[in-house]
Amino acid sequence: MTTDWRARIPGRDIWRVGLVQAPIAQIARLGFPSAPRVHWLAEEGRLKFLADPFGLWRDGRLHLFVEAYDYRTRHGVIEVIELGADFSPLRRSVVLREPWHLSYPQVFESDGQVWMLPEAHRSGRLTLYRAAAFPDVWEPVARFELDTPAIDATPFRHDGLWWLAYSPTGPQRWKQGRLHLAFAERPTGPWRPHAGNPVRRDLASSRPGGTVWTEAGAPVLPVQDCSRTYGGGVRQLRMSKLHPERFDAEASAPLAPPPDVGAYSMGLHTLSACGPVTLFDVKRIDRSLWASRREAASCAS
Repeated sequence: MTTDWRARIPGRDIWRVGLVQAPIAQIARLGFPSAPRVHWLAEEGRLKFLADPFGLWRDGRLHLFVEAYDYRTRHGVIEVIELGADFSPLRRSVVLREPWHLSYPQVFESDGQVWMLPEAHRSGRLTLYRAAAFPDVWEPVARFELDTPAIDATPFRHDGLWWLAYSPTGPQRWKQGRLHLAFAERPTGPWRPHAGNPVRRDLASSRPGGTVWTEAGAPVLPVQDCSRTYGGGVRQLRMSKLHPERFDAEASAPLAPPPDVGAYSMGLHTLSACGPVTLFDVKRIDRSLWASRREAASCAS
């Protein structure tokens, strides 16, 4: 039996960001529409990608915050891409860089302020930033003390409390297959871990993957399906019971990717709301010899 040589090359996940003019609840209920078509951000250069899109509207512009990653440095930074009314890019810049890897830049508004809660578990902590001058200048304002350095922390409000959904550090099966919760009176904390942590253990429906919305009074969290591959799909986790001492939820079937993903058919791992627009990312796996040799050379230098 002959084995394809490409299957023996370690693959690198390459993500691409898209947006569609439909609210997140509609996408969750009906799937991605064939019309209007997806607006795709341009692909990055070799060994680079953009992922984890979150956004806010200001003055008729969509401010799209993303992880910008380069395999040669193995380091992610947070960039903002300003899009016009027709979703064409107008400006792009790095807005947050730390000595450690950053991703998953959850941006949200509360108390007249704009906040960002990026994933930074390699720093050993979770830091909340406030926009000192939106969208370019961010200042750290709080460091959360939780039961674990949080991965893909997702804040939302429910029944008068702020909630935080996140995955723990540890083995890959924990990072991809466990869900923790914490709650607080204010987004700055102090945060108290849920008594039942981890409240969910399932590779197919535990790791957070986007922004929460409410459906029939229940919060719905996009979660990653990592049962086949990391970020292989997105499911909806509907929380029927959410209380500091109780939790119950049911996951939906995986959401089918948009019809025009092309080579990016290997994963879907972020689904975020931005008013009338839904942001997402899709994945292809790069198994090229060129990329493998370039990555190996950069790591050795």
